Amino acid sequence: MVRWRSGTVAAVRRRWAGAVELDVDLPDGVTLRALAYPALVGDPQPGDRVLLNAGALLMGLGTGGYALVVALPDRLPPDPPQAADTRDAGHLVKARYTPLQAIMMGVDEEASPHHHLLAGVDSLDGMPVVTADLHSALPAILAGIHADAPAARVAYVLTDGGALPAWFSRTLDGLRDRLVGTISVGQAFGGDLEATTVHSGLLAARHVSRADVAIVAQGPGNLGTGTRWGFSGVGVGEAVNAVATLGGQPVGSLRISDADPRPRHRGVSHHSLTAYGRVALAPADLVVPDGLAAPLAAEVDAALASLAGRHRVVRVPVDGLDAALRALPVTLSTMGRRLDADHAYFLAAAAAGRHAARLTRTPYPAP
Repeated sequence: MVRWRSGTVAAVRRRWAGAVELDVDLPDGVTLRALAYPALVGDPQPGDRVLLNAGALLMGLGTGGYALVVALPDRLPPDPPQAADTRDAGHLVKARYTPLQAIMMGVDEEASPHHHLLAGVDSLDGMPVVTADLHSALPAILAGIHADAPAARVAYVLTDGGALPAWFSRTLDGLRDRLVGTISVGQAFGGDLEATTVHSGLLAARHVSRADVAIVAQGPGNLGTGTRWGFSGVGVGEAVNAVATLGGQPVGSLRISDADPRPRHRGVSHHSLTAYGRVALAPADLVVPDGLAAPLAAEVDAALASLAGRHRVVRVPVDGLDAALRALPVTLSTMGRRLDADHAYFLAAAAAGRHAARLTRTPYPAP
């Protein structure tokens, strides 16, 4: 369960939107790298005593190498300025029934200024939505969209398969100026808007953020067990169903690689095949980048043969996409591999973005 530690903040290392990185000295002389979310626990300063949840860090799991600050017990933060005993400031509870459950204003709840708008809409108006099973695809998809449609308004729908706080993602912080907003859905929180479900998040992306294109993906730190069904990104298939139900155009970003050392992820990852072949009941455009190396292209074609009856396999030219990927303001990395170490993976995500940009026929009308 939880492996508790208590220590003292030795140094504040760096900050990004919603998060602060710390060095914390423990009584036994060990120093741990820790991460705090000031909106939840307050703003730690050198000398503060902090309580840490160190379990995932000590086990070497994919937490980004952090213990997580649970509280500043000797210097509790004040109540938020909008705190109230009514629902007027919002009543959406995220990370529900955990000790750090957070109460947010839901974009479509009664007290929200957007409630009347969202209560009356039921369609994405044909908006293309790119679905991806890893957070690392987000910047590459965005690069592909803006390569052909630099003015396209893109919203990110953050699902709760990985990190729940949007603040954890330094990638998202670096892309903030290129997105019209992040909508955190389900148990995820910390986006520009909060929504209860993928469906309401998509509607908010279209009608509140006024997006031309949306991207749906989990946060960093996915959960996987090495089995077909035990992977948090399999939920991307449910996102396809949601997009289709709401009258959008689902575009599947495939997890393609010839660099992953695990056979089940080479060619087209078995997770993509499960999500789109078994979970997604609605058809999507599954994007394959042109110009893959011949052995990889053959593996991809063979893997997708079984999906062609349900989905449309679309081949997309990749001219200019490498330059667009290299021009991003954030570092591309998936499973520890950078752009040149797993080029096909990032190229496939960018190609999905390019295809979505070319489907954007109904930009949100100007106010």
